Amino acid sequence: MLTWEFPPHVVGGISTHVEGLAAALARGGHEVVVCTLLPNGSGDDDTDELVGGVRVLRADTALPWLPADDLVARMATANHHLVRICARLGSWRPDVVHAHDWLTAWAGDTLKSLWSVPLVATVHATERGRHGGHLPPGMPGTINSVEWWLTYQAREVIACSRFMLREVIDGFDLPPEKVHLVPNGIDTSLWRLDTATRHHHDASAPLVVAWGRVQYEKGFQVLIHAMRELRHRLPGARCVIAGRGTYLPDLQTLIDIEGVADLVQLAGFVADDDLRALLAEASCVVIPSLYEPFGIVALEGMAAGAPTIVARTGGLAEIVAGTGAGMTFEPGDHYALADAIETVVTDPRAADSMRTEAEALLRRTYSWDAIAEATAGVYRRATT
Repeated sequence: MLTWEFPPHVVGGISTHVEGLAAALARGGHEVVVCTLLPNGSGDDDTDELVGGVRVLRADTALPWLPADDLVARMATANHHLVRICARLGSWRPDVVHAHDWLTAWAGDTLKSLWSVPLVATVHATERGRHGGHLPPGMPGTINSVEWWLTYQAREVIACSRFMLREVIDGFDLPPEKVHLVPNGIDTSLWRLDTATRHHHDASAPLVVAWGRVQYEKGFQVLIHAMRELRHRLPGARCVIAGRGTYLPDLQTLIDIEGVADLVQLAGFVADDDLRALLAEASCVVIPSLYEPFGIVALEGMAAGAPTIVARTGGLAEIVAGTGAGMTFEPGDHYALADAIETVVTDPRAADSMRTEAEALLRRTYSWDAIAEATAGVYRRATT
């Protein structure tokens, strides 16, 4: 498996996905090797260790100087190090190479040729989708070309939702039989909070929690507008937005313009243990994305027992809509989001019902063992 991020290097959902999938495949009797990158500038040498039954190779990127804003050049160069670190495997050969997103496309294509094995690619999101269905001039078009090439070079392609399935098939002109739906999963034991840990919420001081990569398409600006609407409807309400990303300065500016600095805190990066503690205090979790191929953060919120409110878009809508496990609102509609937050905070019976339905949904559909078996099915198809 090839991934540009893997714990403890966590940037987005790919890291969590690969960690959960790799561990479940190993539990199922498969021999799994994950090749990934150390964070650039970490100063560490290559590492090789066993993590939960999975062999994890981490490459020291030690990149030559490249412009910080040229992501394509930096990742193409980093992929060289992914291939290089595979020399540690000696005579070992995999049955399948599995590349996660365009960020590992070059290494995936090179290794499939070196080892004469099929390439499977998971498309976690597309550049066209991130930009609302079009490609602005410059780097987005280049990334789209790499995505297109990766799906062409792969023998089988995996998408994480019906929404992404359609986007990948239509966007890259792929035959439908080549693209397979395998959702993300979650280890609920990592997020489940016992009754002693979960706080009894003070209805007079509700806490709204959101987290993820801070980019425009994640929609945190919608939540800020909603908090302005709730100032007088839910006196004492406050909001914490956790995460890092290029849109942070814009969010801070919006908070200042809207006059909600006393209501909304930008917490920056929050480690998992601290995030779980934060969720223990949450009156609700909000996932306000404008574009979301899947939305693993919604699974995390539900697994932690927090009533979860999501934008009715992409994979988020597929996870929540019609299940009773959460509430949805029209993406970008901060008035509807404010209404949903008010409902969850002021109606304990509705919140408890959402928790119960969410627990059943996660157990039924999103266990990592089920996801691993579905992925192994794609591997078997690729090798026959």
